[in-house]
Amino acid sequence: MSVAVTDSHALIWYAMGPTRRLGRRARAVFERAERGLATVYVPVLVLVEISEAVRRGSVRCDYGFSHWSSQLLASPGFVAADLTPAIVLGAEALYGIPERGDRLIAATAASLGYPLMTSDSQIAHQGIETLW
Repeated sequence: MSVAVTDSHALIWYAMGPTRRLGRRARAVFERAERGLATVYVPVLVLVEISEAVRRGSVRCDYGFSHWSSQLLASPGFVAADLTPAIVLGAEALYGIPERGDRLIAATAASLGYPLMTSDSQIAHQGIETLW
């Protein structure tokens, strides 16, 4: 069984398209998670970012964000990862990642000890294990 943490773009591209933007390895983890054969941790901040993108209209979500996120987290392959004080403190060491949200998502992956599904090379350069 494989385990990974997702960033916002990876989850958007997998769940709402276009999936062709996903790396082969990331797509495989998402597909296994959908079948209950892998676990994808979804940082709460990723849910916040997707909610805001849906509200702005930059991401289309046919049945609304609340329905979509409830369905996602009802699946045994997708687990919400809370933002904790330890993660906030861990993000302090990641200021080479310019965006606050990306730092917190990367710190979530580091805290859990799993790779982060992201195509963001700035995150990988900070010593965070990535999978794409």
